[in-house]
Amino acid sequence: MSAVAARSPGAVAVCDSKRLLSYGELNGRADGLARTLHSLDVESGAFVGLCVERSAELAVGALGILKAGGAYVALDPTYPQERLRFMMRDAGVQVLVGSSGTPIALRSDAAFVDVALADTASAVAGPRNAASGDGVDVAYLIYTSGSTGVPKGVMVEHKSVLNLIRWHQHRFAVSSADRGTQIASPGFDATVWEMWPYLTGGASIHIPPDEIRADAAALRDWLIAHEITISFAPTALAEEIMAVQWPSDAPLRWLLTGGDVLLRSPPPGLPFELVNNYGVTEAAVVATSGVIRPGTDGGPTPSIGRPITGVRVSLVDNDLQPVEQGGQGEIVIGGPSVARGYLNRPDLNDERFLPDHLGGAAGDLVYRTGDLARWRSDGELEFLGRLDDQVTIRGVRIEPGEIAAVLNTHPAVRSSLVLATGAACSRRLVAYLVPALADLPNSELLRTHLSRYLPKDMVPTSFVWREELPVTANGKFDRAALSRISPFGETAHHQPLSPRNDTERLVAALISELLEIEAVGIDEDFFLLGGHSLLGAQLLARLSELFGVELSLRALFDNATVAGLAEEVERAVVADISLLSDAEAEQLLSELVGDS
Repeated sequence: MSAVAARSPGAVAVCDSKRLLSYGELNGRADGLARTLHSLDVESGAFVGLCVERSAELAVGALGILKAGGAYVALDPTYPQERLRFMMRDAGVQVLVGSSGTPIALRSDAAFVDVALADTASAVAGPRNAASGDGVDVAYLIYTSGSTGVPKGVMVEHKSVLNLIRWHQHRFAVSSADRGTQIASPGFDATVWEMWPYLTGGASIHIPPDEIRADAAALRDWLIAHEITISFAPTALAEEIMAVQWPSDAPLRWLLTGGDVLLRSPPPGLPFELVNNYGVTEAAVVATSGVIRPGTDGGPTPSIGRPITGVRVSLVDNDLQPVEQGGQGEIVIGGPSVARGYLNRPDLNDERFLPDHLGGAAGDLVYRTGDLARWRSDGELEFLGRLDDQVTIRGVRIEPGEIAAVLNTHPAVRSSLVLATGAACSRRLVAYLVPALADLPNSELLRTHLSRYLPKDMVPTSFVWREELPVTANGKFDRAALSRISPFGETAHHQPLSPRNDTERLVAALISELLEIEAVGIDEDFFLLGGHSLLGAQLLARLSELFGVELSLRALFDNATVAGLAEEVERAVVADISLLSDAEAEQLLSELVGDS
């Protein structure tokens, strides 16, 4: 990146809604940060915390840590403080690079450096870059959900990032004229993909505001206004983006997606190509990739493409032997993209990172993903699911065992099991619990307990109390039997608060219809009940039809309960719902619930 800064110091490198940094400014500020880190004894291979929100400052922080020879530990400032503190302790973080958005409590756990105050005055000579030239130093450490109850840190080396950069720049013909985006959360490894291929190629990165990035129509308008040429969007959002109308002359050339199962092909007439990608944190974000051509929904699930340059993908049986062509097998990834391994987890490393006996050089490792796939006749891969209980919800990889482990620390819970239910686009988590006390906590108290340790996407939407959890003949939990128990039936320990007025009755009925559940309480969160942005857009459309109001997806995120959304409707509605007669309100309700 220093070469780009020397060649084109005035070119735009990264900008958000508050600031714009040229390549010269970005490089200078990163050099200054590296100097500051060296003064704090950051040496080659040291793990340095990076807790900065999506912003231009995130690029400064990451680049400065790498220039100092360290490896940055990706910390999402929106995560629970207890979770962030565990990550810092596990990685031995002594220095934390942050911003005004970094939780105050974290700043006392390490030497805190405000990225906005990086000293550029002493940066003219450049920092001493302590990273080795063979690419085996760790570039970043990123944590994923762990089945044993705690997150596990994945150590990704420079050579792995470099392979991703080279493939991406060649595959999508990245030039200095390109404009990319940074949409993913800082703790999601897609941020690596959104950042380095562009900053090392002289292109610019543009960061949409939070209120725009989850709203497909608003994001489309922003992408067009900012002349974005290449963008990544998580699977659910990408499917929404494909569904909105696009002008034929939109600058966007490529829409890249991944993180979940893509369920539909793009419609004909889009001005950009859709590229579906598959990958794991343990192999530098992307392992396979392929263009999805316009097709008819209802056919085969879109493929996950072919291995990217430098990556080898094998499908193996339980004995790690290659399966026959057309047979299903576990995805095993080899090549330079494979990470060094998990930090402080030799047991998991022995299980997942294995010596490469599938075509690699001596000393190379392969990674067992636990994902199933088969080779199609056209040479592309079809994703078939998981070998274990791991699930992906809204692009977040989740080990249900980690959630159960946290639940079991509550004094009222003797044991628990967490399952994912529903289709990929509307998957939700349900917790089944055996009580340890006679006085059972309500769902909100359990959610509060979990939220101290887990991100929002890992908090179950429903809690079902059982006298015992069913087991199979061999003593394992009978997940099939549990999945047949309704999470919203009589066994659920939940007494929904009834609507208090007609607005709340209508909103509750709408949400009940969309999510196909009963008895939605006015205090229940649309997203915790299993809603997502695509269903949210449908909910807002129905509210517009009923009340004549235009609410943004941001308004739904900020007022996600029935009560909150009803208040938002009443503030915006032209003719107050109270003007409706009882008969008119009853008629609207009948239309919603199908009761004539």
